[in-house]
Amino acid sequence: MKQHLGRQSGVQNVEVSLIDGKVQVTPKEDGQIDPVQLLKATYDSGVTAAEMDVIARGKIVKGTSGDLALQVEPNRSFTFEPNELSKSLESLAGTQTFVTVRGQLYKKPAGKKKADFSVPLKLLILEVQKKE
Repeated sequence: MKQHLGRQSGVQNVEVSLIDGKVQVTPKEDGQIDPVQLLKATYDSGVTAAEMDVIARGKIVKGTSGDLALQVEPNRSFTFEPNELSKSLESLAGTQTFVTVRGQLYKKPAGKKKADFSVPLKLLILEVQKKE
């Protein structure tokens, strides 16, 4: 799996801990990692992902449907799964404030359902680490 994920675009390093059952992927400095592609690569390597947590930095924006999102690049943003932490960031929408959050982008569906990669991933904020 380490080699399979390491070949993905934008990936600098992959650390696998079999004891903890965790994989840590470090992006290249200017790398653009697509979380869906990482999940697909994980499944393609024969491993089932239970969840995907990320630390991301960006600006808070409102989507066309009014949903809040974290814009990490000009053409890439992650829509928030609504919770109290995401609501607390609403006042920053449209400002130049950068926010760093720790969140969950994926959690394996209950039961034996196979992951559906056609559904956009939503970011469930677990912690707001920094506002600058």
